[in-house]
Amino acid sequence: MNQIKSSVSHHRRLPDWLKTSLPKGNDYFRLKSLVEKHGLNTVCESASCPNVGDCWSAGTLTLMILGETCTRSCRFCDVPTGSMKPPRLEEPIEIAEMLSKLNLKYIVITSVDRDDLPDGGSDIWAKTIHQVKKMNPCMKIEALIPDFKGEDILINKICQAHPDVIAHNIETVESLQSIVRPQCRYSWSLNALDIASKKNMITKSSFMLGLGERKNEVITTMRHLAEINCQILSIGQYLKPSNKHLEVVEYVDPTIFDEYKAFGLSLGIKHIEAGPLVRSSYRADRQAKSLLGSFS
Repeated sequence: MNQIKSSVSHHRRLPDWLKTSLPKGNDYFRLKSLVEKHGLNTVCESASCPNVGDCWSAGTLTLMILGETCTRSCRFCDVPTGSMKPPRLEEPIEIAEMLSKLNLKYIVITSVDRDDLPDGGSDIWAKTIHQVKKMNPCMKIEALIPDFKGEDILINKICQAHPDVIAHNIETVESLQSIVRPQCRYSWSLNALDIASKKNMITKSSFMLGLGERKNEVITTMRHLAEINCQILSIGQYLKPSNKHLEVVEYVDPTIFDEYKAFGLSLGIKHIEAGPLVRSSYRADRQAKSLLGSFS
């Protein structure tokens, strides 16, 4: 891995490899209309994901529960921080009912951080997974969870609901955690994934490049994930959502992503998506199929 060359690009304008076309296609517009009709809160839209057209055309989306505002103020994230409303106890069954109308094979469910709640929202999480499985028995569920401050009992509650994949994003290397997500801890993220892995869950994580990380730190992060048997990993380029967010330190050349992918696979991580436009839930169904097998 010492041969990985410097990933710094001196372009300050957006490189060609980061430019995307507008979403199109009948499948995309069909899913978009259903999302709007049923009032679903998707991260695909609220977090301004550049892959919304690709994923929605393939019939996959990322749904957000427990509200639209977060108790944390991560400096890369476009989800707003604000006053928190009490959890809606009817949300789990409403989500399950709405999903039953979308005819999806695979769903990613995520949430804002709810540090204002004694259980971090884990009860709503577990009930949502149970209800979705009950009403959509053929649908595969990926739970993209918060870190729950690394608390075993809260993470175990999610595991006991038996989603098909448990994901949690470590987001960046350890040295940048306090800058990129100041209310989080690198150890909390690793512990959340480790707990799920030890429960024989398929685990998944994601981190961004271009925030000022060094290549040896990227290597160390991948080693840490491999050591706790993280089986799926996504690596993408950080893009600044607005003028209020962190600046992009560098645009990483696509060839560097390929080199990191090869190294991660050599560590035993079973499936890696790596590229400038990759996001944590990018074609999540395709990633999971490598471990779950085919599903219909």
